[in-house]
Amino acid sequence: MYLIDRMNRIYQRYKDYEWVYILPLVVLSLKRKLEYFFFILHSEKGLPKSEDSQWYLNYAHSLLTDFKLGLQMNDLLYLGYNLILAILIGVFKEEYIVVFIQAVTTASCVILVYLITLRLFNRITAIVASYFYATSWHITVWSMYILSDSLFMNLVLLNVFLLLKALENNNKIIGSLFLISSLLMLVFRPTGVLTLAFIIIYIVLNMKRDQPIAFFKRHRYKFVCALLFVFAAMGFLILADKLNPLLTSLQYNAKLVLYNIYAKGWIYDNPSGHDYAYRPDYRIDIFGSLILSFLIHNWDHVLLLYGRRAIAFIGWWVWKTDIRSLAGMIKFCKDIIPTLLFLFGTYAAIRNNIFRKTSIVWLVIASIFLFCMVLFIDSMYRYKLPALPFICIVCGYGVERLIRIILFFINKFGGKLLQWNRNKHSL
Repeated sequence: MYLIDRMNRIYQRYKDYEWVYILPLVVLSLKRKLEYFFFILHSEKGLPKSEDSQWYLNYAHSLLTDFKLGLQMNDLLYLGYNLILAILIGVFKEEYIVVFIQAVTTASCVILVYLITLRLFNRITAIVASYFYATSWHITVWSMYILSDSLFMNLVLLNVFLLLKALENNNKIIGSLFLISSLLMLVFRPTGVLTLAFIIIYIVLNMKRDQPIAFFKRHRYKFVCALLFVFAAMGFLILADKLNPLLTSLQYNAKLVLYNIYAKGWIYDNPSGHDYAYRPDYRIDIFGSLILSFLIHNWDHVLLLYGRRAIAFIGWWVWKTDIRSLAGMIKFCKDIIPTLLFLFGTYAAIRNNIFRKTSIVWLVIASIFLFCMVLFIDSMYRYKLPALPFICIVCGYGVERLIRIILFFINKFGGKLLQWNRNKHSL
């Protein structure tokens, strides 16, 4: 009894200290990431690489050699990551140290997942969501690649956390940090532009009507100067033909995606047995635009392709479902659990009237989902990675709601059963 009483007093004393819950989650997250890091580091194949990894590394080394920034799409839209990678390579030299830093950073972002979830939902949801994040196999795997995806995921988490902090206490320093992280998102990778647009939607939805007007009035001179600077810069770039490389590369990449991905009905970045085969119309007769002409002439086929990608976004398992055998049914039930938790968490947020307050989570997921739908889904689901922490949060809320429902029924029917037993023995 003394031991139980002592433990209860310790619990009552420290239960409201968030670090008590965060620390074990950080340890678990670091353990998962670093165990896998040292395992693959000392394996025969070593650290994993892809063609994109080599492109990033070559670009980083060229920046260190002559620091020449290009004006093409990949040069500008990946500028943030390229500069960070170049700095890390320049300081630490060895690639495995860069991956180690990335793994530790990704593991430590479980703190951001916890704090974001705590502000939007509650502590139980924060603990469950952080556990899902810490043990996610996909997050662990992609933190071992020299690619922009893992660090971009961390940047999005930081941006959302800074936004919630800024809205919470209107701190100017936090607000400035949020703006800096937002600007970095714009040039970190193409997804950042779309994700930031959805984050701005959240800001608009959660601001009072008079707040934007008052804000613009207070900073009107700054906005006018900023707009003049932007227009002057754009005018200079256009007159000096500096935008030609960017526009040319954008058109080239659009044509590449339309004619090599859309026209072939690919769901992923390479052929699969689940693609949508059709005969495309290649006419270019709408405002002389290749993109508009293709999308308008093939709109019905494109919508069907988007529908298949929407299903595919859930995961590869949707194509491998087998409900004709017991083993297949067991696997299906296991695979579908995260999707059911996500749907239940979404329903619960709407039912409990907290969806507007917490919609930042769904908006970030929607931005990644839309990016994958319009472009394509990476066959290894790398492009889905930035959405995973926020999917973990929604699933965590679904688990928390289930726990509360179970406890409600236990209290309700457990009490009745206990009373029934007492009445039975009294007779």
